[in-house]
Amino acid sequence: MAGKKKIDDDEAIRMLKRAYDLGINLYEMADMYGNGKSEKLVARAFKGMRGGRGIDGEEIVYSTKWGYDMYANEQVGHSELPQKHNDPEFLEYALQQSLNRLQINCIDVYSLHNPKMNAIRNDELFSSLDALVKSGKIRSHGVALGPAIGWRDEGMLAMETRNITCLQTVYNLLEQNPGRNFFDVARKNSVAVMVRVPDASGVLTGKVNEKTVFDKNDHRSSRKREWIVEAMQKVEKIKPLAHANGWNITELAIKFILSQKEVAVVLPTVIGVEELETFAGISDGKYLSDKDIGEIRGLYDDNFDIKPFAPASSFISPTS
Repeated sequence: MAGKKKIDDDEAIRMLKRAYDLGINLYEMADMYGNGKSEKLVARAFKGMRGGRGIDGEEIVYSTKWGYDMYANEQVGHSELPQKHNDPEFLEYALQQSLNRLQINCIDVYSLHNPKMNAIRNDELFSSLDALVKSGKIRSHGVALGPAIGWRDEGMLAMETRNITCLQTVYNLLEQNPGRNFFDVARKNSVAVMVRVPDASGVLTGKVNEKTVFDKNDHRSSRKREWIVEAMQKVEKIKPLAHANGWNITELAIKFILSQKEVAVVLPTVIGVEELETFAGISDGKYLSDKDIGEIRGLYDDNFDIKPFAPASSFISPTS
């Protein structure tokens, strides 16, 4: 049975401080993560350090998200809460709550959390966000696409028509689209790409295989067994390239993403200090050549020479 490791508050604080010591200076959150807990923990970890400098001279950067009405609604399982991106009063309220939890006066990056197309098209919303930048309550704003891979049209429109500084999306060795479509547009519009799910839900770190059974409360439970079996076959196809560079598949997975010049931040799920140190160590500046990137993209375009499974409706679920 695979599920999320429970991390107590003290361990979370230790991990955040260790991340800072390793030179990690951007901390990604959302108001609804833990019902505000992620923001509170970051505030505790870096109390009195705001405006300080990391080991590479970089200032600590707070990035958080908003849009779900967690204040008047209770989330049940992984059901989606009502969104209020189009409510100017809710924007002001949600921002102030995050500022209070973070114990700061200005948020560096304030992103729309999983916005729908009607929010991206809302001129009043983005005028309000631009005004918040001018007022000094936020330094910039962005769009975090989701919750799953996709949302190409929303991402393209946001980058082409809005004053966003960053776009968050799913991108990894096994799920390269629509991420690849975003890169040229991001570069032309000076938008930094923030990548989440770099490990393809654990397949590329060895945490998940064809025998894995997810807990029903694990968001990865939506992954079909057939997808995981096929993903494992694709990993075997790409291992020779990793080994040729002296890396394991996890190192190749992260370095592949960091090799894309448009990518500013990679956001892996980290559940312990040792894993944190491993990911930090991979970010060493020794990345893939253009030739290797082209080979990986070609493999992806050819489906890694794997014949896809026939459609199936069965989902991975916990055993009784």
